[in-house]
Amino acid sequence: MNKDDESGETPRPRSDTAGSTPDSGKPQGPGGGILMGRIFGVPVYVAPSWFLVAALITWVFGAQLDRVLPELGSVRYLVSLFFAVAFYASVLVHELAHTVAALRFKLPVRRIQLQFFGGVSEIEKESETPGREFVLAFVGPLLSLVLAGGFYAAMHAVEPGTVPGFLLGGLMASNLLVAAFNLLPGLPLDGGRMLRAVVWKVTGRPMTGTVAAAWVGRALAVAVLVGLPLLTHTGAAGEGISGMETVTDALLAAILAAIIWTGAGNSLRMARLREHLPDLRARTLTRRAVPVESDTPLSEALRRANDAGARALVVVDGQGEPTALVRETAIVGVPQHRRPWVAVSGLAQELTEGMKVPAELAGEALLERLRATPATEYLVVEETGEIYGVLSTADVERAFVQAMARPGS
Repeated sequence: MNKDDESGETPRPRSDTAGSTPDSGKPQGPGGGILMGRIFGVPVYVAPSWFLVAALITWVFGAQLDRVLPELGSVRYLVSLFFAVAFYASVLVHELAHTVAALRFKLPVRRIQLQFFGGVSEIEKESETPGREFVLAFVGPLLSLVLAGGFYAAMHAVEPGTVPGFLLGGLMASNLLVAAFNLLPGLPLDGGRMLRAVVWKVTGRPMTGTVAAAWVGRALAVAVLVGLPLLTHTGAAGEGISGMETVTDALLAAILAAIIWTGAGNSLRMARLREHLPDLRARTLTRRAVPVESDTPLSEALRRANDAGARALVVVDGQGEPTALVRETAIVGVPQHRRPWVAVSGLAQELTEGMKVPAELAGEALLERLRATPATEYLVVEETGEIYGVLSTADVERAFVQAMARPGS
């Protein structure tokens, strides 16, 4: 399953839901979880929610073991924990398939995260062609099918009715379920990405593909919400279904439906944003600025800016070369009566090379440039090096929100 990051940085996370249910080992930032290591240079995190799911899988699988291998006793929970870890190792292989394909296509991958109901590979850029999009989506379920085949073959090498045989059978079934579920043709599932790629290829418009796959994804969410409990209630899923199992299936259906519906909506929103990203241009968002020397009183600098119709101040040296940018938040923090006695140098941020932005930058290239050097203001320059003005992060964020609010075309 795929879901898109809402952080405003336009990464493209790819998440795969299981059909069943600074580098350190400590939590890293919102939603980061525990860093387990790096594979192909990509950090792998385990979200706290994974431990809840691992405990649930251990309990459910342990109950099944108790029915078929009662002689295990309490050891069954140790075996069940091993199954939970092995299952998520399979999910990690699924995610690595997406990651390796992305790296082959020169698409940066921010991280892999194992979490509640599966995993997510955060791929930061959009595929350039529908063919690459299809491959990028298909390799995950393909690897899950390969794993299922491997576990099936291994089952023939062990004695039936034993712990190894039961574990291999469970891993085969779970990987088949992961592959089948993710091949369903609706966003945010891998099958939805494949459908998007097909529609994109036919129509020539990635947005059309996203809209079609997202609405199929929403239909799938409704089908899961209604169909899974109905399947259990009618007894089609098996005999002897208890009331508690019916409630559990209904809760599982609600969670899966919510994940699919939300992911489809996120995919639509991020696609709409990417469609309007070219409208984010440094030149059109830049504020006009006036140059002032470092010892200029703030009141005098603001008077010059007002006379020139400018909204930003650039500190320059004796040769007129820019050296710093006066921070808007610092200006606001100086009381009116203090402004004649405060020099602009005390309110300025030293200008680094990363804070110089070409006036022609636009879209994702502009956002990537700002991400590389976080700051509140940037100096916008022409190709000749001449000062064009100052770009405020607040203005970019405002334009970003407006782009997301526009209806898709």
